[in-house]
Amino acid sequence: MNKFWIILSHTYMNRVKSKSFLISTVLTLLFIFGMANIQSILNAFSDDSVDTIAVIDESAMYFDTYKQMVEASSEDLELEAYEESEEEAKEAVREDIYTALIVLTENDRNLPQAAFYANDVSGAEEQMILEQQLQQMKVSLATQQAEIDQSTLAQINEPISFEAVALNEAAKTTEELNQTRGIVYIMLFVLYMAIILYGQMISTDVATEKSSRVMEILVSSAPPVTHMLAKIAGIALLGLTQVGLFVGAGYFMVASKQEEMTGGIFSYLGVQGGSASIYIYAVVFFVLGYLLYATLAAMLGALVARVEDANQIMMPVILLIAVAFIIAMYGLNMPDTSLIRITSFIPFFAPMIMFLRVGMLDIPIWEVALSIGLLIGTIGILAIVGARVYKGGVLLYGTSNSLKDLKKALALSKKE
Repeated sequence: MNKFWIILSHTYMNRVKSKSFLISTVLTLLFIFGMANIQSILNAFSDDSVDTIAVIDESAMYFDTYKQMVEASSEDLELEAYEESEEEAKEAVREDIYTALIVLTENDRNLPQAAFYANDVSGAEEQMILEQQLQQMKVSLATQQAEIDQSTLAQINEPISFEAVALNEAAKTTEELNQTRGIVYIMLFVLYMAIILYGQMISTDVATEKSSRVMEILVSSAPPVTHMLAKIAGIALLGLTQVGLFVGAGYFMVASKQEEMTGGIFSYLGVQGGSASIYIYAVVFFVLGYLLYATLAAMLGALVARVEDANQIMMPVILLIAVAFIIAMYGLNMPDTSLIRITSFIPFFAPMIMFLRVGMLDIPIWEVALSIGLLIGTIGILAIVGARVYKGGVLLYGTSNSLKDLKKALALSKKE
């Protein structure tokens, strides 16, 4: 057991001190800080000046109403009547005296229409506000021409009441589903990134030791299974350190900006109102998912002799987790389909898909237990097979041929 802790601490300390770990951690912490202060940053770079727009109203009927509607919808826009010619107004826009020019005219049905002139028409938000308010004014005038009562029109446009009620008392309500969907999405994304990042780290670490011939000494001093499990645990501890820093920084930012952030994205994602069980399941499936793919990564990493080959041999694992992620994204909107139900019992998909079902649906406990049991069983099988492959694979050198090397590693492990 002492050898296990020695290898674990060696793996952990080497990675913690590495430049890649320090740089990625600092950059992520800066990103968290930036997202927490995004509004303040945007305000610091935003231009507080009001855009003045010249308006030529050829009909002499619409300017006052249009000015009132636009300025009520945006504090950053100000409309000013222009009495000179259209060419002079365009020249004033070119000289930046006005931000833009709007020429109001009537169509053949005596309804307003406009032409917009500016030096740069990339200001989509500004143009959208001007167009929307003109559209509303046109609708109002058209209904008056048709002698439609405004109260009747308001009743027609009033949103209908459509309430979704589940007859099954155990089923989740729409509000609960919306709360859970955000938590499930975050967990799926974090699991996806963690498996790719730390799985790649495990295979690279094993390949690095093989390339330096340190592996032969390590394997001779400690059983292969001890060495493999210590590697997995060491990288897991590294991941917990990094994620702990991120969570701590995020919690500090939320606590210090409670009023600014609580009702915003956190409320939208449902993080505030999630039940305790969803977080427990998140931890369980996250740990099992990591162990499953980490064991597979360690086994594959032992088959390559060069760091350059580690990325190539990890491609099937990355594709596998990518497929699971795509299916999970599909299941966020349709969690009760046959595809989601079947894949939730496939061990390599279960960490994501079964967690999705647990979060979004009310499913029998035996299904969850079966999925977790299959996961644990698969991890056990991979650990046993992986230990044998690891034992023989760490002594393989040369170009990797994947499946052929797998057979060679198993053969070498039997000779020992």
